[in-house]
Amino acid sequence: MAAKSFEFRLITPQGKLLDSVVSSVAIPAHDGSMGQLPNHAAFVVKLGLGELRINFAPDPRAAPGSNQGGSRAYLVEDGFAQMVDNRLTVLTTRAIPVEQLTESDAQAELNKAEAAKPENTSLSAATALRRDRDRARLKLRLALARARAGKGI
Repeated sequence: MAAKSFEFRLITPQGKLLDSVVSSVAIPAHDGSMGQLPNHAAFVVKLGLGELRINFAPDPRAAPGSNQGGSRAYLVEDGFAQMVDNRLTVLTTRAIPVEQLTESDAQAELNKAEAAKPENTSLSAATALRRDRDRARLKLRLALARARAGKGI
């Protein structure tokens, strides 16, 4: 494998979503975003709620004309990321491709989350409600950013 790329796997409870060669990845760690480039030191990090951005490298194992670069983004929530031997594996409970997010669906989800009241006064109920609101806000932000990017200048 070229020194300008590394292996990347994205795995959810439903199965493997990606197994590809990439040039860089931005990971939403629980305490902030972190960028990964080839030959990074080994690590394990807890994921938070955020945008996972992947920049693909031409894959020398792929057939000519397939997977020749580009980028992709996912909304991910919780899980872990591990980098070992130039191989990054992201295990997450949720991964939604950003291209599947729509402004109308995200706005409806945000309206519902903001109107909701905790079912009880426990800290866990309040935390779950805050998480629902944060997820809905992120979905809306990503959907709007994607729509803006598609329209050009």
